[in-house]
Amino acid sequence: MNHLLEILAEIRPESSFSESHDFLDDGLLDSFDIVMLVSSLDKTFGISIEGTEIVPENFRNLEAIGALLRKHGVET
Repeated sequence: MNHLLEILAEIRPESSFSESHDFLDDGLLDSFDIVMLVSSLDKTFGISIEGTEIVPENFRNLEAIGALLRKHGVET
């Protein structure tokens, strides 16, 4: 999870993702940030997140993003 927090901090350094339970409702991520996050995750972990997986439920918090990564075989 620390590596994921580092990636999120690169996208929004002013935000405290570890304290939020819903990144979208708390305004920590917007749609452009999610696109950047998907690109970073794909590049960092050598995976390919499909367009159908780019839905709010997969990016609401660390647990949801971790579950998406595990689905692609990435240990979090």
